Amino acid sequence: MSDTEKKPMPDTLAPAPISVLLIDDHTLFRSGIRSLLQRYPEFSVVGEAADGVEGIKRACQLQPDVVLLDLNMPGISGLQTLQLMLQDCPNTAVIMLTVSEDAEDLGVALQSGARGYLIKNIDADYLVRAIQRAAAGEAVVAEAMTSKLIAQLQNAGQRTEVRSELDKLTPRERDILACLARGESNKIIARTLDVADSTVKIHVQNILKKLNLSSRVQAAIFAVGHGVTGTDENK
Repeated sequence: MSDTEKKPMPDTLAPAPISVLLIDDHTLFRSGIRSLLQRYPEFSVVGEAADGVEGIKRACQLQPDVVLLDLNMPGISGLQTLQLMLQDCPNTAVIMLTVSEDAEDLGVALQSGARGYLIKNIDADYLVRAIQRAAAGEAVVAEAMTSKLIAQLQNAGQRTEVRSELDKLTPRERDILACLARGESNKIIARTLDVADSTVKIHVQNILKKLNLSSRVQAAIFAVGHGVTGTDENK
């Protein structure tokens, strides 16, 4: 190669794979999920645990991007595991992956900080997309559970003083709250409202502070329960 020839530029580094921790007391189920995710280069299964105590320990050690967590396990429950885990791993997206289609389990899991709630009979492609969305900051709820969640939260909303809470928000914050109810990421909200991503982030932080909430998932629950859907009558 002559001195005048330019060396080719190196390819842009690929993004790091999404690290996933599996917590489930069924060995064969964990093995199946691991085999599925290993077929995709965008995922890295960094560990497994058969119970909540070991799961919390592994999560603290590994700090995974996403945890797939069973609801019913021996020892401490999945919900207890979730609550304890998020104290030490607040940036980890926890998806409950369970056979329970009980609306109360769903509501408690999301209110406790779960990023998602999926039923174990979902197909592989749906699970893959859900993990990617959760890692990107979106809430993911199984389609079969969505109507149950809405019904439960709307009933709860009827028993609360709605207007006094919503009056704390500016019109723009209500617009963003409606977007959160639809599970949209900051990037999608910014594109929809034609504002900067950083502006959306600030508005979300203000919404959480004003409503005394700790996560965007809780904000989405509040929005659905109080009928904030983005339609004209709720603006």
